[in-house]
Amino acid sequence: MATKTIIKPAKSPTAVGPYNHAVRVGDLLFCAGQIPINPADGSLIAGDIKVQTERVLENVKAILDDQKLTFANVVKSTVFLTDLVNFAGMNEVYAKYFTENFPARSTIQVAGLPKGASVEIEVIAHF
Repeated sequence: MATKTIIKPAKSPTAVGPYNHAVRVGDLLFCAGQIPINPADGSLIAGDIKVQTERVLENVKAILDDQKLTFANVVKSTVFLTDLVNFAGMNEVYAKYFTENFPARSTIQVAGLPKGASVEIEVIAHF
């Protein structure tokens, strides 16, 4: 049976609740959804969907970097938006991080996200 390893990157913002940033099981890394939190002070980043998506993906990058992975290792991503009207802006920033070997992706509109964020992204990566 594969071992479950808890991942808490030093460069990641503090978790908003009772969860871990990521969990590794075998060759898979399951990353918790990231919202646009400033890792320095835990505040929500203000700004439009592009600004918030940039911060979210930098938070995802911190987890991947900690495990010596890149966005090319991501096999699945799930994007949560509070308004699908923001899809194009989110997608523009997303395309700057996912440039090849694109993962499977789902995008879902939700009624709300923690701290009033407009976007949350979770990923599953392969070692």
